[in-house]
Amino acid sequence: MRDVYIIGIYGTPVRKYMDIGFKELTRRAFMGAIEDAGMENGEDIQLCYFSNTGAFTFNQYYLQGQAFTIPLKNEGLLQARVPIFNVEGGCASGSIAVHNAWKDILSGQSEVTMAIGIEKMYHPDGIGVTLDAVAKAEDNEGSAEWRDLLQKAARAADSDIRFGPDRSIAMDFYALLAKEHMKKYGTTQTHIAHAASKNHKNSLNNPRAQYHFDMTVEDVLKDRMVSWPLTRAMCAPIGDAAAAAILCSGDYLRSIPSGVRERAVKIRASAFAGGVFHRQSLDDRASAAAAARAYQMAGIKPSDIDVVELHDATSIAEILIVEDLQLCRPGQGGPFTASGATRIDGDVAVNTSGGLVSRGHPVGATGIMMLNELSLQLRGEAGANQVKDVELALQENGGGFVGMDVAVCSVMILERAV
Repeated sequence: MRDVYIIGIYGTPVRKYMDIGFKELTRRAFMGAIEDAGMENGEDIQLCYFSNTGAFTFNQYYLQGQAFTIPLKNEGLLQARVPIFNVEGGCASGSIAVHNAWKDILSGQSEVTMAIGIEKMYHPDGIGVTLDAVAKAEDNEGSAEWRDLLQKAARAADSDIRFGPDRSIAMDFYALLAKEHMKKYGTTQTHIAHAASKNHKNSLNNPRAQYHFDMTVEDVLKDRMVSWPLTRAMCAPIGDAAAAAILCSGDYLRSIPSGVRERAVKIRASAFAGGVFHRQSLDDRASAAAAARAYQMAGIKPSDIDVVELHDATSIAEILIVEDLQLCRPGQGGPFTASGATRIDGDVAVNTSGGLVSRGHPVGATGIMMLNELSLQLRGEAGANQVKDVELALQENGGGFVGMDVAVCSVMILERAV
């Protein structure tokens, strides 16, 4: 198998970009990655994957990548004939773009590929447009069957679940997962608050983060309730951002200046798993399956991982996923987090960026933004949030829902190349 490296990667800050369009955000991500790779332009890029989920709310229903890169091609920054493939997989869209760019190099079809992810979630007509768009990710044809499944799961957890235009089905779904975990393992709302508090603290020193304010565990618990036991501080906000990554083969890497080679990040594994509608047990999740595949592909153990960026769309997700990644025993994600084991100076640093709940979650860009944060860690360029002696990093990025599972999940393992 050929080796594949990230030689350029960049993510914009997560913000409300009301006066900046998709094309300008695409340009910023593209030029940031080009500069990071030490390139003058993108003439060596042979293939490009473009991820986005919500441009249709701005009337760009199809061919988003082709439309948003027109200025780059017209100005000769990207070759006019470079094919662009649009991908969509909910919140995992950016990771799917990188995975495809990685496979093209593995196959020998390309020496240099690019993945770009972009999202504008703040809509001029209000947040209702965004929430309606997110709701369209539900299996609309089979919505009655899915909602019946959720109702049964809620009753089994001694709870209920409500549906309606004033509700966020995503937050209610995560709240149900929390209630299940609480009933089976004794996880508490305070355990969940520890994860949220840690990530708000981590975002203070991240210039790309959407939020820059500290929250104690008590602050998190006192915040406005979204869907019990999840308060607002435990839930990822909407946000606008763009990110891009340039991948290359080992042969190409050896042909470029040493200054770029020394900052390269090797992709040791890129594994995916799909969700199942009827899971076998409470702990049967796509993230666990993807993690097992990634560890096998990389030939490492969970204890070898130094730093993790994972998909905390809500903070209960972090509790569940540290278990799925085998960083602690099943059912122990809450106490493990509350113990400080996942802090920057803990046993394994989790979401040093602030995670989705504080760095932000611009859906189509999120997967690539996670890889950017991990690349900075591996290069020793993470500033005040730098973890000591990082050798191996892991990204977990889930997208959408199928039954009581995420629809698709990515786990990538990165390694410092030099």
